Amino acid sequence: MTREAVPRAAPTLTAPLEARDLRVGYGAGDILKGVRFSVRPGEIFTVVGPNGSGKSTLIKSVAGLVPIREGALHLFGQDITGVPANRRVDAGLAYVPQEHNVFRNMTVGENLKLATEFLSASRVATHTQRDKVLAMFPDVAERLPLLAGNLSGGQRQMLAFACALMSSPDVLLLDEPSAGLSPKFVQEIFAAVQTVRELGVTIFMIEQNVAAALPFSDVALVLVAGEVRLVTPADRLLAEHDLHRLYLGEAA
Repeated sequence: MTREAVPRAAPTLTAPLEARDLRVGYGAGDILKGVRFSVRPGEIFTVVGPNGSGKSTLIKSVAGLVPIREGALHLFGQDITGVPANRRVDAGLAYVPQEHNVFRNMTVGENLKLATEFLSASRVATHTQRDKVLAMFPDVAERLPLLAGNLSGGQRQMLAFACALMSSPDVLLLDEPSAGLSPKFVQEIFAAVQTVRELGVTIFMIEQNVAAALPFSDVALVLVAGEVRLVTPADRLLAEHDLHRLYLGEAA
């Protein structure tokens, strides 16, 4: 298996997010087979791979929605391998799922309020945080009284992103943020991702739209058949590696 294309610092317990030999699956079979990675502070770390490679299983296991069978997951040095999803939010993790990520029968403002209802005292959203989030998403701020179900797909994705940021997370998990969006909203979503990173939030993202995501990413991990095929600076992936051959499981 191809290892890291360039030297990277050895994983440390102070990494915002670190996985060690994760094995995750459903029923009798494993989908992820010994996945390892270490995300540096402030990085946009993007996982790409063919359909069925285990990307969705990986991000759901990090979010606490799928149990980890073997291995360990650390958030800023804290072992969260067996910690339930709600406590991972308290620890500084936020997750934006690909689908069913807003309540369509509630207004935009109600969605934002609900996002703060069950936060612990350490994560309670302040008015300052709400104002900061709304300033980042003017399409959301202009539509507070509207039902979320009346928004376009891109606007709903912006709303889901805004709801996740209400908890002032340290690490943000994004599951296919560009899925089903028009080119205009794809660019706006990734520009927002970059803005969030500039505020000091570390981003862990899985994405099918490689060409759109990599220009905004720092590091790319190629996942094939549940195994890490390659970890490389994002700007080198398409420039120096044959993605088709990687996806087929061949050496680059």
